[in-house]
Amino acid sequence: MSMAVVGLLAGMALGFAGYFGGFGAFVLVAALGAIGFVVGRFVDGDLEPGDLLRGRERGDRRR
Repeated sequence: MSMAVVGLLAGMALGFAGYFGGFGAFVLVAALGAIGFVVGRFVDGDLEPGDLLRGRERGDRRR
């Protein structure tokens, strides 16, 4: 499935949630979608568990 189709389905889901459930449902669907995206990236092997929890190195600090 292409990313355009995935984006279309996500937009439609958020639209239906916002229309039928109000703003609270819109935010809930968006948050659950983001969590699902991160879990999917873990399952695909694109992310490691430490990637989200690791702090920046000292040399990476921006001023």
